[in-house]
Amino acid sequence: MTVDNANGTGTDVVDILTADHREMTELLAQAEHTPDADQRRDLVETVIAEVMRHSVAEEMYVYPVMEKHLPNGKEEADHDRQEHDEIVQVMKKLEDADATDPQYMALVQELDKQLRHHADDEESDQFPSLRKHLTQDQLIDMGSKVQKAKQLAPTRPHPSAPHSELFHKSVGPGVGMIDRLRDKLTGRQTG
Repeated sequence: MTVDNANGTGTDVVDILTADHREMTELLAQAEHTPDADQRRDLVETVIAEVMRHSVAEEMYVYPVMEKHLPNGKEEADHDRQEHDEIVQVMKKLEDADATDPQYMALVQELDKQLRHHADDEESDQFPSLRKHLTQDQLIDMGSKVQKAKQLAPTRPHPSAPHSELFHKSVGPGVGMIDRLRDKLTGRQTG
């Protein structure tokens, strides 16, 4: 929800993350239905960049709040981090795969399945719980932090990187800068 608050206008974190989920699954649906391998690759690379930005922002700002304020928040956040790790593994395979190979589409479908499952967990349980346990101003403040984190986050999967707030806040911006430079140099689509 977008509201005027003491800090100006802002969008709450739940709306931001839910919109991200829709955008990612829509792009994957387009990738699944395009016959052009180059266009399919571009769409999937855009999804990978968006998933990385989204998940890093969640790990930096959403999961610590869940752990602090939600019943079973620690378990929920740990579960989500595990799902992020599984998603990163599939994205790494996609990054290295040939978009004309039939196995590529199987990986796209696996990524879609995992993203939809993860989004459903968050949207059906965790997001309503965040809205129940946090004020609108807290949700808007978290939304602002998430948007800023997404701008600095890595755009490529790094399977050996830890899924931790400390790592993302200290090392993540440097990794993100290197990823964006690589993206620019290679002409990789990222959104």
